[in-house]
Amino acid sequence: MRPVPASAGSALRSWTRHTLPTSASPSSRLAVSATASAPTSSISQQRRLQSGEVASKGSSFQSPFTTTKDRAKKYDTTKVPSFKAYQARTPEVTNRVFQYFMVGSMGLLTAVGAKATVQDFLVNMSASADVLAQAKVEIDLASIPEGKNVIIKWRGKPVFIRHRTEDEIKEAESVDLSVLRDPQPDSDRVKKPEWLVMLGVCTHLGCVPIGEAGDFGGWFCPCHGSHYDISGRIRKGPAPLNLEVPQYDFPEEDKLVIG
Repeated sequence: MRPVPASAGSALRSWTRHTLPTSASPSSRLAVSATASAPTSSISQQRRLQSGEVASKGSSFQSPFTTTKDRAKKYDTTKVPSFKAYQARTPEVTNRVFQYFMVGSMGLLTAVGAKATVQDFLVNMSASADVLAQAKVEIDLASIPEGKNVIIKWRGKPVFIRHRTEDEIKEAESVDLSVLRDPQPDSDRVKKPEWLVMLGVCTHLGCVPIGEAGDFGGWFCPCHGSHYDISGRIRKGPAPLNLEVPQYDFPEEDKLVIG
C-alpha cells in the first residue's frame, strides 16, 4: 500500500482546526483526532466513493448514474386495488351455464311456435265435411236404363254415366285407332263394356258437352264444336284429348263408386 506523505497529514490537521468550532466536546476532538490519524485505507475508500463506486451491499449511497426508470420504480407509490374477493370463483362455468339456459329457452320457444304454425296449417288444409262427403259418390246402376245417360256431380264437376247398348259397344270397338287424334282403344276406357264413365268437361276450354249429339253419336261441345264418339274419344273439332275417365270401381254388380 502506498504511504501517505507527511505534508498531507499536516494539511488535514490544519483544515480540521479551522473548520470545527473551538467549543467542540472532547468526544468530537477525539473523533477529529481519529480522523486525522485514520489509516491510509480510509482515505482510499473515500476516494472510491467519490468516484461513484458502491462501498458495500446495503449502502445508502445513491449513484448519480441511476436511470429515471429505476428512480420512478423505487419511489412509485401507486397501488392497483385487487377485486379478486368480488369475482366469481368459476366465471367460465357460470357463463357456460347461462349460455346453455339461453339456447334451451330459445329452442323451446321455437318448437312451440313451429308446432302452432304446423297445426294451424294442417287444420286449414284439411277438407271440410261437405268435401269429404263428395270425395266418393255411390250410384245405383239398376236405375239407369240401357241406352241412356245420367249426369251426377262429383267434386264440383259433372260426370257422364252411359249405359251402352250392344250396337254401341261394337261401334266403339271397331274404330280404327289410326284415325283418332288421341288414339286409345275402347277397352282401356271402360271396366265393363256396357258402362262408360267420364268427366263431362271438354278438353278444349272446359265446357260441358251435350249427350247423344254430334256427328259420331256421342257428345258435342256447343262452345267450339268438338265432337266425341260413343267412347268419349275426340273425333272432330279443336279439343286435343279424349274426355277424361275418373277413378271408379264396381264393389257390387249394380253399384258404382266414383272416387
